[in-house]
Amino acid sequence: MAQPPRNDTTPWATWASFDANPWTQWAQQAWASATSGSAPAPALAGLTQVLRGLGGQPLQLDAAQWLQIQQDYLRELTELWQQGSHVPPPADKRFAGQAWASNPVAAFQAALYLLNARTLMRMAEAVQADAKTRARIRFAVQQWIDATAPSNFLAFNAEALQKAIDTRGESLARGLVNLLQDLQRGQVSMTDPNAFEVGRNVATTEGQVVFENALFQLIEYKPLTPKVYERPLLVVPPCINKYYILDLQPDNSFLRYAVEQGHRTFVISWRNPDASLAQATWDDYIEDAVIRAIDIVRDIGKADTINTLGFCVGGTMLGTALAVLTARGERKVHSVTFLTTLLDFTETGVLDVFIDEAFVTMRELQFANGGLLPGRDLATTFSFLRPNDLVWNYVVGNYLKGETPPPFDLLYWNSDSTNLPGKWYAWYLRHTYLQNELCQPGKLQVCGVPVDLGAIDMPAYIYGSREDHIVPIAGAYATTQHLGGPMRFVMGASGHIAGVINPAAKGKRSFWTAPEGHFPPSVDAWIDAATEHKGSWWTDWSPWLAAQAGRQVAAPRSYGNRRYKPIEPAPGRYVRVKADEALATLLSAPLASANPQAK
Repeated sequence: MAQPPRNDTTPWATWASFDANPWTQWAQQAWASATSGSAPAPALAGLTQVLRGLGGQPLQLDAAQWLQIQQDYLRELTELWQQGSHVPPPADKRFAGQAWASNPVAAFQAALYLLNARTLMRMAEAVQADAKTRARIRFAVQQWIDATAPSNFLAFNAEALQKAIDTRGESLARGLVNLLQDLQRGQVSMTDPNAFEVGRNVATTEGQVVFENALFQLIEYKPLTPKVYERPLLVVPPCINKYYILDLQPDNSFLRYAVEQGHRTFVISWRNPDASLAQATWDDYIEDAVIRAIDIVRDIGKADTINTLGFCVGGTMLGTALAVLTARGERKVHSVTFLTTLLDFTETGVLDVFIDEAFVTMRELQFANGGLLPGRDLATTFSFLRPNDLVWNYVVGNYLKGETPPPFDLLYWNSDSTNLPGKWYAWYLRHTYLQNELCQPGKLQVCGVPVDLGAIDMPAYIYGSREDHIVPIAGAYATTQHLGGPMRFVMGASGHIAGVINPAAKGKRSFWTAPEGHFPPSVDAWIDAATEHKGSWWTDWSPWLAAQAGRQVAAPRSYGNRRYKPIEPAPGRYVRVKADEALATLLSAPLASANPQAK
């Protein structure tokens, strides 16, 4: 087979690695076709077979686009080859170290990899298929691109090899120890697991658990102001993670900020599901957790109505609970805040590539008799949504370079996963992600009543993060098209977590607001009319919530009341249970029915 022109100054190792590189087999066919004057049909036919495997159905590439991709690739490959050992270091943080720039073999390998990666993504973009199939192919190709980066392999990672030489092999020994420890933990370490402890240096806002049942503990926080607003605030975090993302440390704790603003603040701390919750359903979580917590906070706060806030899936459950209460004619909540929440699942971003009828049916069959979805499965899925930042970065640092990742409270929380009841999870997949029924008036029955988001006519504050890959900004904005009360929509900078946890005192990033009552169907039209403000969206939310909170009264001197007495100091027992510990109970106990009754 004819080969691209070989530069004699190019090291043989580099040439050999190119020749064996599976990414370029199609290019070699194209080169042979080009030099012989024949058409590129064989290469295109072979690629079509590969794409059929990715898409699960016959797929085609546009012939004109395919020819242009071939021509561009061969041109760039020739230019790269002519540079030989003088390839400049690629502008990619994975290859930014001096060791890559000073090693011509490594620099060439990195540049070749990036050329192959760009070309393969162009090929994925050229696939002629429906939008979902195209998204799945792009996702699969991107995963492969990220996994096969030369920086992920010791033999090709110039920095790791240089460090091994400089430390006389000590970095490799430390890397092996790190690998063995992570194998025991069952996950790649993103931060020093010994640097944090729940209740010691994360989740430290002072408070007491004032209620618990099989599903959750309710924490009441100690007031930090002499007066508090008469309407308490109940926070519903996602049950797929632990609540203390909202209470990491004092300087970035959203819960502490709410307390400092004079709100009598309560938060749900979800139980890490074990065998006793193997039969728990979506209805159980709505009736015996969210609605139960609303009633308890009203009782303790002696308030007819309270303010509420839901974050991510916690917001989805809170929105469902409010629709249930509305259908029952019960007005127990005065206002609601939704943070990066999906109520309309039309725009679900990259997560949509996983969801189809076959996948949901498989999960329904898997959990037909109950069971638990391991927290590790969810954590792995979310990590591979950003594999370079949340997987391969730590594989390289921990194992190839023998480094210990630095302490980082957010990543410690990210590694502290939770299980999910299988029936809850299967219901959630089908009725929200797959069939998008929550936003269809009367389509769903929850807790025995039909739900209608449009009947929720209370004031609502809706927040979305501009770069969110879990709840895309269009998905967060879509809530404005369904609620029936006065609304305020705010867009913040950054992603799903960093956008929300943006302390007001630090004055970082930006947020955007539009004229009051301006809610066009498209989020792009809203953005066009929006005004940017420097700093945290917290400073916009705080006066909005204050206007919903009623008059100020003397702060309580004790927690709870005669009916709901303090049980234990915050953060409580439930948040300390690890997912693997809870999952292990399934091995020693038969599937049990959920018992969400109070102790």
